[in-house]
Amino acid sequence: MVWGFFCYYFCKLSFFYYLCSIITIYNMNTITVKDKTFHTSMPEAQIKWRVKELAQQISHDMEGKNPLFLAVLNGAFIFAADLMREMTIPCEISFVKLASYQGTTSTGKIKEVMGINEDLNGRTVIILEDIVETGLTIKQMIESLGTRNPAEVRVCTLFHKPERLQCDLKLDYVAFSIPNDFILGYGLDYDQQGRGLKDLYVLDSTPNT
Repeated sequence: MVWGFFCYYFCKLSFFYYLCSIITIYNMNTITVKDKTFHTSMPEAQIKWRVKELAQQISHDMEGKNPLFLAVLNGAFIFAADLMREMTIPCEISFVKLASYQGTTSTGKIKEVMGINEDLNGRTVIILEDIVETGLTIKQMIESLGTRNPAEVRVCTLFHKPERLQCDLKLDYVAFSIPNDFILGYGLDYDQQGRGLKDLYVLDSTPNT
């Protein structure tokens, strides 16, 4: 009984220090990527917990459908990998690459770089995006997929900026709705740098001097 009591309080203490470490990182971590400074916006643990919740929801909704996930490269590859590991039903994944970004600003020019080889006829397709802003990229992708006669097309995004949306677009699964800030990490980049950062960072509003 004494050992059980000790283990109980040791676990509580360990969890307390874990939370403290997250809070410390969340409040204090600042990094510089190229000419920009970013500070921590969201710890990895919070992102992964929400991704697990999304996987549980999708697994429930897609039971018996063997959905095909289409992960949009490059940004969604980490999100897609973490989501797939949490899925509890049979499912498949493939990748498509679309380009609409240069630096911190969307170019507004959307081009399919890498096509889809799978037969989508009668399939349930779920697009996996790292972030939805204007929605124009996803809308074009949905229209393109529609020519392949899927049973349905759903959209799952890790981040969504409601302020930036420029078209009528249904987002079926959204992990986080966020302000209109430029973010970095967990697959998202600044000029191809920073994708491997575990936490999410936001661009510092204070200019570098």
